[in-house]
Amino acid sequence: MTQVLLGAVSLGILWSIMTIGVYITYRILDIADLSVEGTLPLGAAVACFMITRDINPYLASFCALLAGCLAGLCTGLLHTKLKIPALLSGILTMIALYSINLRVMGAPNLSILRMETVFRPLARAGMSNSAAIITVGGVCALLLIGILYWFFGTELGSAIRATGNNQRMVRAQGINTDTMKILGLVISNGLVGLSGALIAQSQSFADVQMGTGSIVIGLASLIIGEVLFGGKSFFRRLVALILGAVVYRLIIALVLELGMNPNDLKLFTAITVALALWLPQGRELLRTFRKLLAKEGN
Repeated sequence: MTQVLLGAVSLGILWSIMTIGVYITYRILDIADLSVEGTLPLGAAVACFMITRDINPYLASFCALLAGCLAGLCTGLLHTKLKIPALLSGILTMIALYSINLRVMGAPNLSILRMETVFRPLARAGMSNSAAIITVGGVCALLLIGILYWFFGTELGSAIRATGNNQRMVRAQGINTDTMKILGLVISNGLVGLSGALIAQSQSFADVQMGTGSIVIGLASLIIGEVLFGGKSFFRRLVALILGAVVYRLIIALVLELGMNPNDLKLFTAITVALALWLPQGRELLRTFRKLLAKEGN
């Protein structure tokens, strides 16, 4: 059981990087970006392809991040320059990336079993596989949180956040909102690509289907993190995303241990997200119901 929980925590930390990317588009930019379902396997494909060519895994992971940035750029250009709705722009990029991922890997999946990865040095030093993944993934996630906290406190980062809140006000200040949206999508998909690279290295293979449902997983982790650990400060929200992704993976591991059919996981996740999204309205209805009962009691 301990090994199962450690595996869930390690996987949750790696997926939390993708969750942070989803947070940037969904919460900061107020855009539902479905291109992440193609960007995640893109990052995995690029990293695995380079590793099979004996390229340094750290460089391969960085290139996966850059590939994700390019995918985000495509989505941003479709949305802002061609005036295609954000949702459709993400879908178009996701569809295009499916073929691109197949081209990169040359097959539906690509194995890097027994090849050098970013986790292998710690494993050789005596750490267990899960401990190595938690250490590297944790350092990477915390470093990204520090960078993002600094960046979104700058003038440029604040402009991106303001674009998601009130585009008219931002345009009135002379800021190009299209550029801010593109930059936000680039950063978001770059993080998703990096997450895909780390996940692929942890499981020793990349698969063209590994991004299916990733947007729902990201939203589930995001909502759980906000409900359980969220706060008013931006830094606390970022930390809550990591904790939310870990808790989500722990929930999945526990329900599997209790005997849930793995084929039902997508349904379970969808129901979890739906209930979590409804929770604020549910709380408001409960408050209204309590007020009505209080009035009738008086």
